Amino acid sequence: MDILKTILTILLAIDCIGLIVLVLLQEGKEGGLGGLAGASESYWGQNKGRSMEGALVKITRILAIVFVLLAVVLNLKVFA
Repeated sequence: MDILKTILTILLAIDCIGLIVLVLLQEGKEGGLGGLAGASESYWGQNKGRSMEGALVKITRILAIVFVLLAVVLNLKVFA
């Protein structure tokens, strides 16, 4: 059991580092004056899910879910 706990702890640490890096790579959601001109309706705004920024958001969500699952599993009474 100690080996499994150690492996899960290492995976949690790697996941934490990955989350930190991905959050720092993302741009702010502030549109500035572009929001007044309707920039969200432009080609770039409509296809944001296919861009690099959209991919970063998707990967961040996945890593956040993995983080929560690992944290819950590591706090089970099985490892106590």
